[in-house]
Amino acid sequence: QVRLVESGGGSVQAGGSLKLSCAASGYIEGSCGLAWYRQVPRKEREFIASSSWDGATRYSNSVKGRFAISRYNAYTLYLQMNSLKTEDTAAYYCAADCGPKRYWGQGTQVTVSS
Repeated sequence: QVRLVESGGGSVQAGGSLKLSCAASGYIEGSCGLAWYRQVPRKEREFIASSSWDGATRYSNSVKGRFAISRYNAYTLYLQMNSLKTEDTAAYYCAADCGPKRYWGQGTQVTVSS
């Protein structure tokens, strides 16, 4: 069983920064990919950024150049969010893709005010 716990969310003014963390426990293989998603009410969960087992990273166009994903090891994932905009307000989720299985954290809320 894999458990993911996000932290670091909060309220910030537009233009500010936040850093999210995701701590994984359980059996995480080094080959698992880790990613960040976000979701606002009544909308589908949106891909933000990912870090694959070989170190490759991907970003959605909406955050490219402002957010940076980093991975300390197989169990720790970060998302540095800079130049935040009001439209970045959402619940942010950490995900682990291990073979055919995807695991989710419980989410952490980020609120950006103008």
